[in-house]
Amino acid sequence: MEKIIFSLTSSKKLAEQIAKASKIELGKSEVVKFSDGEIMARCLSDVQGKECYIIQSTIAPSSDTIFEILIFVDSLKNAGAKDIVLIAPYYGYSRQDRVARPGEPITAKLVAKMLENVGISRVISVDLHTQQIQGFFSIPMKNLETSVLFGRYFAKRFDELKIAHENVVVVSPDHGSANRGRDVSSELNGASLAVIDKRRPAPNKSEVVNVVGDVKGKTCLVVDDICDTCGTINNAVEALFEKGAKDVYVAVTHAVISKNSIDSRVKEFVTTDTVEKEYKGAKVLSVAELIAQNL
Repeated sequence: MEKIIFSLTSSKKLAEQIAKASKIELGKSEVVKFSDGEIMARCLSDVQGKECYIIQSTIAPSSDTIFEILIFVDSLKNAGAKDIVLIAPYYGYSRQDRVARPGEPITAKLVAKMLENVGISRVISVDLHTQQIQGFFSIPMKNLETSVLFGRYFAKRFDELKIAHENVVVVSPDHGSANRGRDVSSELNGASLAVIDKRRPAPNKSEVVNVVGDVKGKTCLVVDDICDTCGTINNAVEALFEKGAKDVYVAVTHAVISKNSIDSRVKEFVTTDTVEKEYKGAKVLSVAELIAQNL
C-alpha cells in the first residue's frame, strides 16, 4: 500500500525528518484557525487508497492539537484514505492516567477513545508517561523508548570527557522512572543506579524525601520522561548536590518546560525533538530515525 506522511502544527520539522529518513512522501496539509477559535484542517494531497501517517505531538495548547488531529482524520477519510496512523511523539494528558483523588477523570483514556472513535487504526508514541496507557487503546498502540538513544549519547560523551563509567550514577527522579534509568544505565559500562524518593503533595509540585543510592563524589545522570515546571528535576539536582554529587547531567525525552528553567548547575541538559521548542543551551537528539524504523 502506498504511504504518505502529513504534519499539522506541532511537529512540522520532525515530520520532514521522518519523511526523509523513511523515504515516504511528505504530503501537504492546511490548518486554519478562525477568529472565534474554530479550527479547520484539511489534506491538500491525493490520499485515495493510501496509508496516511499524521505526525502531531499533542503539546500545549493540547485541546487544539488534539482537535486538529480529529478534524484532519475526517478530512483524510472524506478524501478516500485507506488507513490512518497517528504518530504522537509526545502524548498529551498522559499524566492523567489514574484516579488519584475522588472524582478525578482518567483523561489519558478519554483521549485514547476519542482517537479510536474518529477512525485512527494505529498509534505510535515515544516514552509514554506510564506503560498502562497502552492498555487504554483497543487498537494497536506502540510505545518507542529513547533509552538506547540517551544511553549511547552519554556513553560517547563521558568517554570524550574521560569520565569513567563506573564513576557514573544514573538517577531516576522518582520510583516510576526506575525502569527507564536502568535501561539507560545498561548502555554504560559499570554505571550504578540511584532513585529519588519523592512525594507529590499537589499537581505540578514535588518534594524529595530521600536519595536511595550512593552518589557522593559521583557524576550523576538524571533521566526522566517529562520536564514541565522543572520542579521534579531541580529538586533532584538539589538533593544530589546535598548528598555530595560531583556533577549532574540531565536527560529528558519531552522538554515541555511550561515555566521556570533547569537548575544552572546542571552540566548538560539533553532532550529530544518530540517537543519542538527551543531551549537555550540544550542538546537535542532527534527521534526521527527511531520513528522511521517503525513505519
